[in-house]
Amino acid sequence: MHSRPALVIGAALLGIGVIAVLLNANAGSVTGSTQTIHITAQRFSYSPARVVLKKGVPVILELSSADRLHGFDIPALGVRTDVVPGQTIRLRIVPNKVGRFAFHCDNYCGTGHADMSGMIVVRN
Repeated sequence: MHSRPALVIGAALLGIGVIAVLLNANAGSVTGSTQTIHITAQRFSYSPARVVLKKGVPVILELSSADRLHGFDIPALGVRTDVVPGQTIRLRIVPNKVGRFAFHCDNYCGTGHADMSGMIVVRN
């Protein structure tokens, strides 16, 4: 049978250990070798419109809208989200193939909507 103080100390140490593991896992998913690229959507363009990535290297795409609801769609990479004004959308991707992959707005945003596109270039 354990004494009450020993159980309290053991539970506290276990809790601290769990918190440390969770903080370390979270930090590793966003920092370290993960690159962050900010992309702004605005009628009728993205900035930057060309993004170069390295195959197999994780990247966080931070998407924001400067004016209205837009879409962000990279069909060849299976990536799609809405870009909502006042929000930052964070997408983590790990490009698994080399090539050039077009992205475009898939929420109608006005007369220049059809020209709202860009390119993801993935290199070895």
